[in-house]
Amino acid sequence: MMVQGARKRLQYRRRRSGETDYHRRSKLLRARKPRAVVRISNTQITCQLVNYVATGDEVVININGSSLVSKYGWPESNSRKSLPASYLVGLAMGKAAIAAGHEEAILDIGLAASRGSRVYAALKGMLDAGLDLPHGESAIPDDERLDGAHINEELASQVEATRGKIEGAF
Repeated sequence: MMVQGARKRLQYRRRRSGETDYHRRSKLLRARKPRAVVRISNTQITCQLVNYVATGDEVVININGSSLVSKYGWPESNSRKSLPASYLVGLAMGKAAIAAGHEEAILDIGLAASRGSRVYAALKGMLDAGLDLPHGESAIPDDERLDGAHINEELASQVEATRGKIEGAF
């Protein structure tokens, strides 16, 4: 993008490349609460608790699909970004946040154009862990989908076993 003219101003690099919405980020930072950041990549979901520091954001807690496999016994063959996996990652991050002394946060979904159910499955996990997050009830998926019963019964039992290991770890 070429900027021309006396009154034109070049946008910030992360705005030009579509990585950051600075207006939304500014609104989130004005709350002066930690942000519960949820991002979905091609292979897994990541949930982080992030504090703002003037020198740059500070990641306090980081849980992703890989740590779900290595720490909590989620089967290697299962998806790390499915709806049940998203719920479990949110639950683990919420439990870790409560254990670290953080009781409230604000959900940061980034530039996600559609507010997909995987993001809100992670939100439901954080809420079930006891983290206080402002939210609307209509966006949260129903319990049958969170448990994986809509996929198959074997997955539902694996979700229950992993949930027990997460709750036992904290």
